[in-house]
Amino acid sequence: MRDIPAPTEKLQASVEGDVQAIDSVLRITKIRVRYRIRIPSGTRERAQRAVDTHATKCPAANSVRGCIDLDISADITEE
Repeated sequence: MRDIPAPTEKLQASVEGDVQAIDSVLRITKIRVRYRIRIPSGTRERAQRAVDTHATKCPAANSVRGCIDLDISADITEE
């Protein structure tokens, strides 16, 4: 992540989705991704920029763009 070390124990995600019946067919209409990231001191700006641009670079996000509303955010803690 923008040259910031991101081992598994320092990068976690919680994901929720909304499912609605549209024309009697169940569809995923919204996905919320909330990252919990622990980063080295002094790297917050780079980490926030990575979160802010994540959807434009993520293959999964690009695959569902226009079909499913995505909400991506992060709780960032400097160590």
